[in-house]
Formats: sequence, C-alpha cells, structure tokens
Amino acid sequence: MDVVEFRPERHQYVWTFGGVAPSHRITPGTLLRLWTEDAFSGRLTRTGDRASEVLDMTQVNPQTGPFYVEGAEPGDTLALHIVELTPARDWAASTTIPFFGALTGTDRTALLNDPLPERTWIYQLDRAKGTVLYEAPSAQLRLELPLSPMLGTVGLAPAGREVRSSLVPDKFGGNMDTPEMRAGVTCYLRVNVEGALFSIGDGHYRQGEGESCGTAVEGTMDVTLLVELIKAGGGHSAPEWPRIESDTHYIVVGSARPLEDAWRASQVGMITWLGELYGLDRLDSYQLLTQISESPLANVCDTNYSATTKLAKDLLPTGDAFGGMHRHLRERARDL
Repeated sequence: MDVVEFRPERHQYVWTFGGVAPSHRITPGTLLRLWTEDAFSGRLTRTGDRASEVLDMTQVNPQTGPFYVEGAEPGDTLALHIVELTPARDWAASTTIPFFGALTGTDRTALLNDPLPERTWIYQLDRAKGTVLYEAPSAQLRLELPLSPMLGTVGLAPAGREVRSSLVPDKFGGNMDTPEMRAGVTCYLRVNVEGALFSIGDGHYRQGEGESCGTAVEGTMDVTLLVELIKAGGGHSAPEWPRIESDTHYIVVGSARPLEDAWRASQVGMITWLGELYGLDRLDSYQLLTQISESPLANVCDTNYSATTKLAKDLLPTGDAFGGMHRHLRERARDL
C-alpha cells in the first residue's frame, strides 16, 4: 500500500475547488496521512480576538490538497474513506462574524439590523476525557461536551472549468459541514475532471446540526484517509449529489438555496440510490423514503445551505452499494 504524508506549509494552503495545480499525484488504494489547518487559518487564538480585526476573509477555510488520482476520469466515482480524525491541537475556537450566520442579516439576506456583537470562544480539549470545554462569559456555566471530530469540507474540482470557493458546498461536495463526515464513513463523489483533484479541510472538534452561528468548534486535524476509484460502467453510476455510507446508514447531501431545495436534492438523490440498491422504480422509492427517512440539517449559513437524507440500514435488506466498497474499505482500515 502506498502511504503519503503531507503537512502543508502556510503558502501551500488552497482556497478553491478547481483552478489549482495538484500538490500530489496518487494511485487508487493510497493511504493519506494529512494535517489540516482550522477554518480561521490559525488566527483566532484568544477570547479577546475579534473576527473583524484578525481574520482575512479571503483566507478562511484553507484546504489541504488537491490530490490528483491516477486514472480518474469524468463520470467515475471517487471513494474517500475516513479512517481516523484526531485533533491536532489542545484547543479550538468558535466566533460570531459580522453579517454571517443563520440568525442575522447577511449579504444574501439583506436587513437593516446592526451586526451581532462579536465574541470569541476558546474550547479546551481534554484528551483523557474525550471532551471540549464550553465556557459562557455571560454566566457561570461550564460544560464538558463530548468530542465528535468531523471534516467540514471534502470536495473535488467541479465540472465545466468552474473554480469555486472553499466556502461553497455543491454537487462536487465542498463545504458541506455535515456531522456525518466522521471517522468510519465512506464518501462517494462524482469525478468531474481528469484526476478528480480532491481537497479536504475545515476540521471541527464537534458541531451541532445546522451550524447555526456559522462556526463550529474549529480546530486543526490529523486526518487518515483511504482513497479508491470506482470506474464508470459495470453497473455503477456516479452519484449526482455526494453520498455517505456508514456502518449503520445511507446518507445523501444536497446543497442549494433556499433550504427546501437543498432538502429536495438530498431526497431525490436518495430515491435514485434506493433504485440502484434494490431495483425499485421512482414511485416505490418515493413511498419507502417517505416512511423511513431522517432529514438532519448540515448547515444553514454557507453560500449554499446543505441538508441530508438518512436511511437506517437495519430497516432495509442488506445492500451492496458500489460493489461493497464501504465494507471493503472498513476491512482495510481495520488491518492498518
């Protein structure tokens, strides 16, 4: 097995999907051991820091990559299995940013209200307990919250020569900000350009569904990934929207505005997946989905919103998504 280790220097961060030369060329089957900077590029370090004073908004959400996958062609499917996510610092940050977030006026939802007051929270990590510490400056409240590492951003270069900001989620993945992107899952993404050109970043030590204020518990992350390629044909169709498979669920992520359209995209994506898994037509898939689906929000604050549709595997016959790729990668991960 090929193993690639990469800790980017600051000048090697990338800020877009598409339009960037690859940092590495890898073959399918490669194990990646990577480091990702936090969404603030490490610039928020104290509770006294204010986002408007210390952040460069052209340099938020830095990505590690992109990686060129040998043999990947448009119409193929890239399978990224998250083997391990480990916080790389003993602290993380969250903040309110002027005119950003779900419960304030923004540049997309123009209102006459003043910006919310700026405040920064620093969360201390307790590795032994597996917790991060929430401290409220307005009251005597301290909570040890369970650590739940995830990747906010996993994406490929988009189609049509597009270059998209690392803040954007769409069909190519990107800044989906779903807590489903945790260790042990496999993410399936449609390849749009030769080599796929995928990047990752935006580690969260934990995040609630929706990411209401726009920033999670943002921290640096050590990431271990297995990369596989599923060629087009042979009964395998590349997904229109990102798919995630865990040991317990099938998940589709849709991203759009308004939020209803993000939800609809995830629902239609799951109807398609049910048809592939069990041979159901669209109406039978629609009926089954209506009775068993869950619909957690991913984010309601990015340039596109993201919604997920989840189906519990224990309600369904045993499936064989992409020829059992998730099961295969889980077995490989256990042997590492």
